[in-house]
Amino acid sequence: MPGTNLTREEAQRRARLLTVDAYEIDLDLSGAQEGGTFRSVTTVRFDSAEAGAETFIDLVAPTVHEVVLNGEALDAGTVFADSRIALSGLVAGANELKVVADCAYTNSGEGLHRFVDPVDDQAYLYTQFEVPDARRVFASFEQPDLKATFRFTVKAPEGWTVISNSPTPEPEGTVWRFAPTPRISTYITALIVGPYHSVHSSYESKDTGRSVPLGIYCRPSLAEFLDADAIFEVTRQGFEWFEEKFDYPYPFAKYDQLFVPEFNAGAMENAGAVTIRDQYVFRSKVTDAAYEMRAETLLHELAHMWFGDLVTMEWWNDLWLNESFATYTSIACQAMAPGSRWPHSWTTFANSMKTWAYRQDQLPSTHPIMAEIRDLDDVLVNFDGITYAKGASVLKQLVAYVGMDEFFAGVQAYFKRHAFGNTRLSDLLGALEETSGRDLKTWSGKWLETAGINVLRPEIVTDSTGVVTAFAVRQEAPALPAGAKGEPVLRPHRIAIGLYDHQDGRLVRTERIELDVDGELTEVPQLVGRQRPAVVLLNDDDLSYAKVRLDEQSLWTVQRHLGYFTESLPRALCWASAWDMTRDGEMAARDYLELVLSGITQESDIGVVQSLHRQVKLAIDLYAAPEWRETGLARWTEATLEQLRAAAPGSDHQLAWARAFAATARTGEQLDLLAALLDGAETIEGLAVDTELRWAFLQRLAATGRAGESEIAAEYERDRTAAGERHAATARASRPTAEAKAAAWASVVESDKLPNAVQEAVIGGFVQTDQRELLAPYAEKFFAVVKDVWNARSHEMAQQVAVGLYPALQVEQATLDATDAWLASAEPNAALRRLISESRSGVERALKAQAADAAAGA
Repeated sequence: MPGTNLTREEAQRRARLLTVDAYEIDLDLSGAQEGGTFRSVTTVRFDSAEAGAETFIDLVAPTVHEVVLNGEALDAGTVFADSRIALSGLVAGANELKVVADCAYTNSGEGLHRFVDPVDDQAYLYTQFEVPDARRVFASFEQPDLKATFRFTVKAPEGWTVISNSPTPEPEGTVWRFAPTPRISTYITALIVGPYHSVHSSYESKDTGRSVPLGIYCRPSLAEFLDADAIFEVTRQGFEWFEEKFDYPYPFAKYDQLFVPEFNAGAMENAGAVTIRDQYVFRSKVTDAAYEMRAETLLHELAHMWFGDLVTMEWWNDLWLNESFATYTSIACQAMAPGSRWPHSWTTFANSMKTWAYRQDQLPSTHPIMAEIRDLDDVLVNFDGITYAKGASVLKQLVAYVGMDEFFAGVQAYFKRHAFGNTRLSDLLGALEETSGRDLKTWSGKWLETAGINVLRPEIVTDSTGVVTAFAVRQEAPALPAGAKGEPVLRPHRIAIGLYDHQDGRLVRTERIELDVDGELTEVPQLVGRQRPAVVLLNDDDLSYAKVRLDEQSLWTVQRHLGYFTESLPRALCWASAWDMTRDGEMAARDYLELVLSGITQESDIGVVQSLHRQVKLAIDLYAAPEWRETGLARWTEATLEQLRAAAPGSDHQLAWARAFAATARTGEQLDLLAALLDGAETIEGLAVDTELRWAFLQRLAATGRAGESEIAAEYERDRTAAGERHAATARASRPTAEAKAAAWASVVESDKLPNAVQEAVIGGFVQTDQRELLAPYAEKFFAVVKDVWNARSHEMAQQVAVGLYPALQVEQATLDATDAWLASAEPNAALRRLISESRSGVERALKAQAADAAAGA
């Protein structure tokens, strides 16, 4: 029985048989305010290559009323089962199918999500169809290579707005009839419905003279915080840069960006109607790193309009190419577009995206960038650090390898050749080979079809006067994690080597050499005969994807002067190397803390500062020896308060240090300060204790037992919004009592009533690093229930539980043993097995790091 799964072989058979022409979808959403179900009528016209053939169309619905194939009514009770409607006796050539069903609104962020805003008590709807959830709204051939046109007709409550992929028409009373879309895949169709607030503008193309209508939407309760001008500015920069680099006009009729509630991901590239999590409408002061991240998300989705929507992967094994291309080009746009606020975006990429990739690539689930996707279950857990961040890193390497002009020339040819069609990786590589003259088959085989990460180390020999007599780069291919498939391989790397010396109290790059590194040892004769610099940095400018180690002298300098680099990117690369060494047990957690404390005060990049805050806290909580942990936390907390008081009033650094302090305050005096800042009895010059910062302070007070239900309820009265509801749920679950933990557990595990965003908030409050003993009994409970939860819930809701409630804080052999016993006996499906194995790997890594830290303190 397929359940809701679909295999690649089934999709290939269906694609060989069918060519889909057009969908007409009629939805009655007039009862959306009340919820429940809605009437869905789908008419789809398609051609069959064979007479008498059998196939199926996908549908997830509580009730199917009518199935009519080529004018003949089929027995819905017989043909509808396991999320499929069986279709037999197709005619050769044109066929027409009509399906009438009742489909269900969801609260999981999948299909047609329904949310009621506590501010105005109005319902707001939006669709989220990637990977396989258009079938929750209309009957569809749910695979990316069966493209078609889509004509939506929607009946909605009076006074509401309906937005879709095609331009919004004038309603006929309460009925909205949209023009057909171009040929697109099911998963990028969209409907956003409700009394949304909107702002409108346009993009005027300098190349074509075309005017593209732009829209931004959010709930009215967020309208006062919507900085539409800033969003339009980033959007126009992206349009201009992408149209120039892609040499292909924007392929759709308009471009709307819709900030929607309770969204599971960052955003979704629905053609011409991008949905975005509405946490990106900032209600309180945030640092520039948050604006940079939002801009990258906006540009990422805009890039998808070409790569993903105009030209779409044939099957989900090329999902990485969609996501990696959008990630690479969005960050390149930030770095290179005229007038961009974030020309340092590659620093952010090195600091955040690549650390995600390095972590993912060292899990037992590591896989080639071009993963083997056997079915939908495989792809649903493959939106990971390899698909996004390693893939984008390798594309950056490819650009360095073939040349940027040649790369974009190949991309331009690819878009023109395959517009509104489907492709495989070989189609893109073929275009790049034509424009670059490079044979990419070997490169592709080693980079895209193998798993794992290489390590690059410099080998430097000097004479007694410090002159370099030999210099080489050694490449290692560490064994893959236990349980991972494949063998370690050495790869060709295009890297730069940066030489840095002290000048006027700063570390300045005095020379840069770019070269190809291949094989186990690559000699670098260009560096022989010169004075050895203070720091030798492999993979300077972050061209390749590899773990980099510093030689002994460079490490000595970096440990004492990391904050002295004049540029942000080499600092970020050194920070990343130190963090990687800490995770690998090569640097003790206590030494990493000292390194951060010595260098972070000179760190100007606010995104790097905030990453260091998170990493230090994680290092002490998970990687420090348990007997030293409290000492490390005390030292770190004192430092956060010292830096909070020292930071420039009103600065991003001040806000970041305030949040870092709130995350770790522990002594009576420190908690008294949090309480005083919250109630206004004490102030720090320039620090605005606004709505979001109030919740951060209150949540820490709740987690430490200094605030209870009355304080949480009072704060929610101040902020009776959807965000306030989530924050209150987190605070309640964080309280250090057995009763609070039991209530939180029951609301998530024993009930399935919470919407996705609130469930996530409860889990975030439940797991507190200072409450290990209180949480210890839930390890056994987790293994007793996780498979049942997985089988009973939708993918998004089940994954929150499987990952979020795994006993990751119980860093001990018993947790590994319990996990192994469960994996051996529970017979989970491949997706759940992968998630649990990944969490187990985190405990195993923490145990090794704790041993290294203990040894350093001995």
